[in-house]
Amino acid sequence: MATIAVAFLRFYDEQDFSFLGLITQPRLWSNRLTVAAFMVALVNFGVEWNRRNRETDRLAAEEHRRVEEEQRRVEEEQRRIRTENRRDEEEQRSAEERERAARRARVQNRWILLQIRYLLDPSAQTQTAMIDLLQFLQDYGEL
Repeated sequence: MATIAVAFLRFYDEQDFSFLGLITQPRLWSNRLTVAAFMVALVNFGVEWNRRNRETDRLAAEEHRRVEEEQRRVEEEQRRIRTENRRDEEEQRSAEERERAARRARVQNRWILLQIRYLLDPSAQTQTAMIDLLQFLQDYGEL
């Protein structure tokens, strides 16, 4: 609007428009309006610059929040996986321990049966089976 007024005052005079005769110094007013238009443009530039910076900051903060949320989800998933892995390892250790206990019980039962058999029938065959079992226990130690 100020630019139109500047052009109006700069290029027309009272011969073109009679009400311009009311303005005593049109060139001075044209210069003042030019400065005012420049100031308005400068202020508008500053306002737009500020708006753009605020929008950029808002988008950066939103992206930062999104990245933090994604990072939190990843950490939570990793924690869940670690917990699940620990539970699986504990179950596996427990199953292995049960298997070792069952093997020890089988060997012990076999030894008890061989002792009873030897007490009932001290034959060479029973004695050989006991020697084989003793050799097995020495070779493999703790089951």
